[in-house]
Amino acid sequence: MERFGASFLIAGVLTFLLGFFLQGVMPILTLRDVPIETLEEIAKTPTADFVQLSVDYSAEFERDFGEVSPQSFAEALDLGRDLYIAEACWHCHSQFVRPISNEDIRFGAVSTAEEYQNEMFLPHLFGTRRIGPDLIREAGKHSNDWQMAHLYDPRSVAPYSIMPAYVWYFDDYQRPLREALALVAYVQWLGSWETK
Repeated sequence: MERFGASFLIAGVLTFLLGFFLQGVMPILTLRDVPIETLEEIAKTPTADFVQLSVDYSAEFERDFGEVSPQSFAEALDLGRDLYIAEACWHCHSQFVRPISNEDIRFGAVSTAEEYQNEMFLPHLFGTRRIGPDLIREAGKHSNDWQMAHLYDPRSVAPYSIMPAYVWYFDDYQRPLREALALVAYVQWLGSWETK
C-alpha cells in the first residue's frame, strides 16, 4: 500500500513540475524576445483626436495637461487607461474582436497579436462580457464631443444604453475635469494605429 501511495506522490510531483514548466517557464522563454512598445514610443506623435481635444476644451485642457506634446499625450493616455481599469469599463467594453459569432461583422476585423504589443495593453483588457460595443478600434468613430456627452449622460447620445453616467468627471457647470479628458483621450487612442 505504501508503494502505491509513493507512486501517486511521485506522479503528482512530476505532473506539477511538468505543468509549471509548460505553463510558467515556456511562455517566458518563448515571449521574452517579443518587442513591447513603451508608452513613450506610443506617445511620440499625439493623435489628431488628442489635438482636437485640446481645441474643443482649450481652457480645461490647458489647466490639466498644458500644451499638446508627447509628454501630455503620454500622461493623458496613462491616466485614461488607469481610469478605464479602475471604473471597470473593460467588463462591458472588451478590447478584442473575437473570431466567433459574427463579431467581425459588428466590430470590424478580428484582432491581431500586433495590436497588443505595447505596454498600454498590459494586463490585457479583453473583457469577458459583451454588453457595450467593442472599443479596440474606437478612434475616430465618434467626435470628442460625442464621447464627452456619452461619458456625462450615455442616454443623451445612445438612447438604449445601460451605461451609468460618470458625472463626477465633470464640474458643476458640466465642464470636463482632468479625468474626463484623459478617459476620452484613451478611448480615442484605441485603434488609432489603423489610420497611421
